Amino acid sequence: MTVNAFLQQPVRRLCERYDVYVALNLQTGESLRGLEDWATVLPVAIARKVAPWRDLKALGQLVRLFRRHRFGLVHSITPKAGLLAMLAAFLAGVDVRIHTFTGQVWVTRRGLARQFLKGMDKLIARFGTYALADSASQRQFLLDEGVLADGRSGVLGPGSLAGVDTKRFCPNAQARERIRGELKIAEEETVFLFLGRLNRDKGVLDLAAAFAGMRETTAHLLVVGPDEENILPQLARLADKCGERVHFASLAAQPEEYMAAADVLCLPSYREGFGNVVIEAAAAGIPAIGSRIYGVTDAILENYSGLLFAAGDTAGLRAAMTRLDNDKALRLRLGGQARERAMRVFSGEILAAAWLAFYQARL
Repeated sequence: MTVNAFLQQPVRRLCERYDVYVALNLQTGESLRGLEDWATVLPVAIARKVAPWRDLKALGQLVRLFRRHRFGLVHSITPKAGLLAMLAAFLAGVDVRIHTFTGQVWVTRRGLARQFLKGMDKLIARFGTYALADSASQRQFLLDEGVLADGRSGVLGPGSLAGVDTKRFCPNAQARERIRGELKIAEEETVFLFLGRLNRDKGVLDLAAAFAGMRETTAHLLVVGPDEENILPQLARLADKCGERVHFASLAAQPEEYMAAADVLCLPSYREGFGNVVIEAAAAGIPAIGSRIYGVTDAILENYSGLLFAAGDTAGLRAAMTRLDNDKALRLRLGGQARERAMRVFSGEILAAAWLAFYQARL
């Protein structure tokens, strides 16, 4: 999912100059959307959740792969893959070891769980030779927390993992009409969209509560994403009095179509490395409402491409939603400015070029 959602453009650009291998947990029947024609795929059974025996086997497999292929550089994405890959690359003697931090699970944890998970991030940074963060504010947070060192960390270009494919994410009148028709939503009715993994850290329960508290509105809430924590029943109860104005869908292969159908993206997250969904929505021409936390504040330029509120402040979120629901001119102005900024600052071409320049400076 990470490769398909974010890494297509940078990997293809790197393949123009280097022999690129992609090691990932590819399941039977899954595809990398044609990337197999550019890069060599190395299946490695890396489980997302902690599984000590499987993790140890994956570590051994990675060490053997790295020694066999004698890579000049190993670059990891996501926490579990980062820990295994950076340790394996260190043990295999790979000279250049890079990890990109895309958010910290431990930010919302307390006690031993926080210390343990934070310690894992410190190990990733220690075994690597350089670390990237996908936003400047996330890097500063990690510096302040003692996870990263100033001289061994940075941000690629303007931030984000790999920018946004502005050809894929763009206004689409046909998709807008089709999706709204399927959901029985009139064109003049405002659609608020949440798109991402359904869990408490993403603030979806706050979003449902805020929407349920909106008065005298014909707006709709569209929630799209996989239910990771079995919270759909809670979401449904919170939104029960809204009747047919709340819609749920599993994660779609074409998220850009839901963005085209929406008017406002909502990201009420408690933790976020950058919030790539924000710039995807921006490229589709819609503004965002996001929590004022590190990562999201890099993606949303307040009062220019969207609105911000304090994380966990349901009343503040409801006020922002009500404001954009009632002011179509403001929605359109913010959406137009968001699209212009996404294309100018965060296009996938800009970030792919930054990836290539980063590699060229180290190889």
